[in-house]
Amino acid sequence: MLLVLLVVILIAAVLVYDSNTRIVATEYELFYPNLPAAFDGYRIVVLSDIHAAEFGKGNERLITEVKEAKPDIIAITGDFIDGYKKTASQEQLDIAGALAKSLKPIAPIYFVTGNHDWDSGAMRTLISLLEAHDVQVLRNSFTRIEAGGESIILVGTDDPNGPSDMMKPDELIEKVRAAAGGPAAGSAGDFIVVLEHRNNHLQLYSELGVDLVLCGHAHGGIIRLPFTDGVLGQQRDLFPTYTNGVYTSGDTNMVVSRGLGNSLGIPRFLNNPHIVVAVLRIG
Repeated sequence: MLLVLLVVILIAAVLVYDSNTRIVATEYELFYPNLPAAFDGYRIVVLSDIHAAEFGKGNERLITEVKEAKPDIIAITGDFIDGYKKTASQEQLDIAGALAKSLKPIAPIYFVTGNHDWDSGAMRTLISLLEAHDVQVLRNSFTRIEAGGESIILVGTDDPNGPSDMMKPDELIEKVRAAAGGPAAGSAGDFIVVLEHRNNHLQLYSELGVDLVLCGHAHGGIIRLPFTDGVLGQQRDLFPTYTNGVYTSGDTNMVVSRGLGNSLGIPRFLNNPHIVVAVLRIG
């Protein structure tokens, strides 16, 4: 009996170690009839909830995984650093800066804020650091991405942990469509991709006619067991939803990353650090 117990403990320890250290990249093909032809096969790598984690010296394993994914752009969807202690250490900022510097030669990088970035008390420093490495920070703003003479719109939202008077998603999309000279929300027009940290606006973005939402925040439910979408939510709620993979409402897809780091003090289990590779397709 003691031998059986020791074997069970050993297996559990190995699974916990693997679940917190081995990076898994998942590729999702997403089909759209309104995607500009030049973007067929366009690859977006999503890194979310890094929480200043390191995977190998200088994050070499993470950087290798991103290179192998062959991204056209890299989207960092919030919680680059950890705000659990309400004060981001210089070490965390150094990790973020070094990672941005290493990712820069691979593909253009876009960043949106997460709740921990705001909680860290170092948001201004973090943004300055990222911009110094040519990371484009999208704070309730948008940019056009061009390929082959065509374009799509990339929108980035600020996390609501920021200023209380920040723009709401419906106001932002209305502003984007007005600035782009397109039709009203909910009708055909520019192909719109939204980068957002949180994972709870699928229905709203569907009503607004957004094509794709890329986000994280849920950490995959921390503990993933068969037939569940994760066990623990960010508010310590049980069996949360929208924690991993592709969810669809109407013509809108939302892809949720399980994230890379952790901040809850509970180790990930059967829930490896996760890189999303979103591949846009015509269809």
